[in-house]
Amino acid sequence: MTKKLANALLFILCLGLSTSIKAQDNQGDLAIGDATKYKIGEITVTGSQTYNENTVIAFTGLRKGEEVFVPGERLSQVVKKMWDLKLFSDIRIFATEIIGDPDDDIIDTINLEINIIEVPNLNNVTIEGLRKGQIKTLKEELKLTKGRKATENLITTTRSFIEDKYRNKGFLYADAKVKTRVIPDTTGANIVNMKIDIDRGKKVKISDITFDGNEKLSDKQLRGAMSNTKKKNIFRVFKRSKYVEEDFQEDLESVVDAYKENGYRDARVLSDTLIKESDKTIALNIDVEEGRKYYFGDIKFIGNTVYTDEQLKRLFKIEKGDVYNGVAFDERISNPEDPDSDDLTNLYQNSGYLFSNVNAVETRVQNDTIDFEIRIVEGKEAYFNNISVSGNTRTNDHVIYRAIRTSPGERYSRQKIINSIREVGQLGFFDAQKINPQLTNVNQEEGTVDVDYELVEAGASQIELQGGYGGGGFVGTLGLRFNNFSLRNIFNGEAYEPVPMGDGQTLAIRAQASTIFRTYSLNFTEPWLGGKKPVSFNVSFSHSEQFRVNQQNFREVDRNQRFLITGGTIGLAKRLEWPDQYFQFSQAISFQHYNLKNFQSQLFNFPNGFSNNLAYTVGLSRNNVGVNPIFPTYGSSFSITAKMTLPYSLWNGVDYENIEDNPDFQTNGVADLGKIDQERFRFLEFYKVKFEGTWYTQLYDKLILQTKSEFGFLGAYNNDRGLVPFERFFVGGDGLGAFSLDGRDIIRMRGYDNSALTTSGDGDTVYNKFSMELRYPISLEQAASIYVLTFAEAAGSYDRFRNYNPFDVQRSAGAGMRIFMPAFGLLGVDFGYGFDAVPNAATTDPSGWNVHFIIGQQF
Repeated sequence: MTKKLANALLFILCLGLSTSIKAQDNQGDLAIGDATKYKIGEITVTGSQTYNENTVIAFTGLRKGEEVFVPGERLSQVVKKMWDLKLFSDIRIFATEIIGDPDDDIIDTINLEINIIEVPNLNNVTIEGLRKGQIKTLKEELKLTKGRKATENLITTTRSFIEDKYRNKGFLYADAKVKTRVIPDTTGANIVNMKIDIDRGKKVKISDITFDGNEKLSDKQLRGAMSNTKKKNIFRVFKRSKYVEEDFQEDLESVVDAYKENGYRDARVLSDTLIKESDKTIALNIDVEEGRKYYFGDIKFIGNTVYTDEQLKRLFKIEKGDVYNGVAFDERISNPEDPDSDDLTNLYQNSGYLFSNVNAVETRVQNDTIDFEIRIVEGKEAYFNNISVSGNTRTNDHVIYRAIRTSPGERYSRQKIINSIREVGQLGFFDAQKINPQLTNVNQEEGTVDVDYELVEAGASQIELQGGYGGGGFVGTLGLRFNNFSLRNIFNGEAYEPVPMGDGQTLAIRAQASTIFRTYSLNFTEPWLGGKKPVSFNVSFSHSEQFRVNQQNFREVDRNQRFLITGGTIGLAKRLEWPDQYFQFSQAISFQHYNLKNFQSQLFNFPNGFSNNLAYTVGLSRNNVGVNPIFPTYGSSFSITAKMTLPYSLWNGVDYENIEDNPDFQTNGVADLGKIDQERFRFLEFYKVKFEGTWYTQLYDKLILQTKSEFGFLGAYNNDRGLVPFERFFVGGDGLGAFSLDGRDIIRMRGYDNSALTTSGDGDTVYNKFSMELRYPISLEQAASIYVLTFAEAAGSYDRFRNYNPFDVQRSAGAGMRIFMPAFGLLGVDFGYGFDAVPNAATTDPSGWNVHFIIGQQF
């Protein structure tokens, strides 16, 4: 072998072990050191078991006759390119022969051999140390599927994932007890099995958290500032005392923030120590330095022309002499955690100044006083240019655009983008957690910006299956509800998936039944009548058959006593712009025809006959709840509605005070109560007022408090004519009977049987209810939204307004869970304990434990 050939072979062998040279494809081959140029002759491939020779050569890009330097960048790039494929565990290029030419002016020819070893394929994966269900879940998370390339990176990331997973669950020492092994499988070529041994050890809890160096703030105050790291406490429910390093480091910053909120700007954590007490417990000791307490001095605004100093000071709400609060100060400049915050950055961003910049600078520190300059670069006003949506595979664009509050040509406003997220999320057609507006084509010179709303479709239509058990027995519901329906495509066979979808309309067909009633209804809603303005149009038809029940024993139902209700409703609702954009004004006209068949009641005296209910309903509501309709985290909603009939007694000429003396309503000279009541209720005369308010407050992290207040009152224009026997309130139970069609309102009150709190078997005329519910999410992913809850409720039901006492209520408390999955809809269960006796019951014992549940089906 010549010296030249030996050098070439040695270099090319080493070349396979190094891939650090950066590729320079557009510059051709470059020589490295004392290189020689060769012309490539034959190229052979050895070692491959899956890929044929031509495929591998094609991967390299080398070709016969190509001139390369040895050593040179071209061959280095080939090796790097093949490593990047992640298909091989070893790559080497050898020079098998160098063929010289007698003519020294001709380039010598070099024959190459490419030797590769493929990465083996994964066959079986076994995991030991976990339960069967945990093993299945872990395999799904790791995606350790058969046929996957068993690279070193896969092995390393698998081990790291498992260690991180269990450390985050409180198994602090799991990283020392996870072993992954790859074992050749003798049943086939180039396949391996992976075995994972996991010993999580014991869950490690924090027995104590102590501080050194703190005099101004107590250990308890500092521990309270640590939202993720807690010491053991048997009364703590939502935060366990596990140690997670990342969370702990975040909490150390919160400790410093706690000092800043109290004036101690220079406070810092000097050190932190983890003390292992046993395999199950550790203690944490944190050494802090507090420094001195500071106060705000002069605060000057520099660079502002759009707003005056006085306007900015009123918004900033920090005065000279106030105790220094670094956290609040930063939040008044900009608060990314609260998109609706009244801070200086939002002030400019919502006024069109997309390119503005607000920074605070300490200009002087004298003794315990700090002066600041707030330097503002306002920039040029910006305007929305193109507004687009993407990711909607089922919902038509116009349905989304009409919900979006940003329009081309309008002045830029960050608040309008936030409002758009809220409005699109409220549609219920998209994953509310993944609505992502992207600012694109930002042109500072021209002052324009494009916005693209990235969306992920979510299940909107559903088959509704509900069931509940209460005093009236089992209440079952079967319904088809299409929340993104398209009426205009009803005759387009290609649009059925399984029904025409995409125009944001709602079509609902529902049947509900129990031992005491049957109800059938059809409802259609067009949220944008005419397509240009947010005017909602609703039309519904219904039919119901109800039976008389023994109020003392709900299981005794007399099917010979029944009445039929047939009716319909037409309504319009318009979104208002004043007082703000969250208000809605609604109106509806409804008609129900009641046909009584031997139906005996304490409220009227004509068991056979009919009654009509022609009513007008007007309502005002406000809803700025955001953003996920399944799990709202902020905002409030309220509604007040009034339902009323015409005051027939003003013109029908009937003297209801002396009606018993009217011969038209007598039989054989004696007042006929059946005829009297038939006249009184031929057309119902009443008014009905309801109020409902709901508030959502973020108490801590993801812990949400829902507070709710309700009130309802049924009144009469003419006391001599009296209250109507329908349109009444029934309080107690699971609320599943809300679709009986005699106008009744079913008020859910957990911990009691259905309608158990209603003092009269035929319904009451006044009620109020107050409730608090603590909610905490386990998962808010599109695949499954899950949250747990605890609740406390109080409600009262009264037969007359003169008996109304808002403090005379029955109370309950309990806990429950809600699961929402696109495949199944809403699943819910509540365990409620009623603390008080049921009105008019034979016993004075508390109602006790009751279970209420909901089952839903989505597709």
